[in-house]
Amino acid sequence: MNATEADQRIAVVTGASSGIGEAAARALAALGFHVVAVARRKDRVSALADEIGGTAFVTDVTCDGAVEALAHSLNRVDVLVNNAGGAWGLEFVADANLEHWRRMWETNVMGTLRVTRALLPKLIDSGDGLIVTITSIAAMETYDGGGGYTAAKHAQGALHRTLRGELLGKPVRLTEIAPGAVETEFSLVRFDGDQQRANAVYAGMTPLVATDIAEAIGFVASRPPHVNVDQIIIRPRDQASTTRRANHRVYPTLNHSSECPAKGGHPAR
Repeated sequence: MNATEADQRIAVVTGASSGIGEAAARALAALGFHVVAVARRKDRVSALADEIGGTAFVTDVTCDGAVEALAHSLNRVDVLVNNAGGAWGLEFVADANLEHWRRMWETNVMGTLRVTRALLPKLIDSGDGLIVTITSIAAMETYDGGGGYTAAKHAQGALHRTLRGELLGKPVRLTEIAPGAVETEFSLVRFDGDQQRANAVYAGMTPLVATDIAEAIGFVASRPPHVNVDQIIIRPRDQASTTRRANHRVYPTLNHSSECPAKGGHPAR
């Protein structure tokens, strides 16, 4: 970074090569932050950084050394967006793919822990730090076949909420943003590149898009230092929970009979 950039507020965004991370990087750059876009895919993150006037840093959040190198390269950090994560597979617990579970835990939980721990001293030193962690409504619910992902997201959410209490009295705000269905590469990754299965996830509904979440991140980042937005849950209008969507709802059978109850107050049979 040059001297001018060093005077800017610095926002670090992980998982910035696509989806929510890319949109968040653009939103924060538009607010005047110098964005350090962190991701594994060098070509994408470099192109993004060039476009928004930021800095690309090719890093895998599952690697201790890579995260330490990221921390050492930064003179200051004002905002951290923990966005790197993902889901792999949709097996029932009885058929769990242990490698999928390990990967989800390592990326969503340990990745968030590594980056947050490494950058926390600089966030505190900024005098007005902000940590935004992108969890999911899966951090609050469970669904069949989603054991590995929901377990990881529950843990990620617990990590973030624990830190909220531990940092009381420190000049750092924390916000958890829990999105519902967002049409990004998420489902394509989950289903190992099966585009048909990925498309089916959003069929018959209007899902969120990455900019919907990025706008929420921008809102939080633009609040005054004394305002802490603890949690934001964002779902599409067509989604009430992980399993209740307008495109595949299950209702109990309703009896629309107009018969009067028999004597004794019980329905006639």
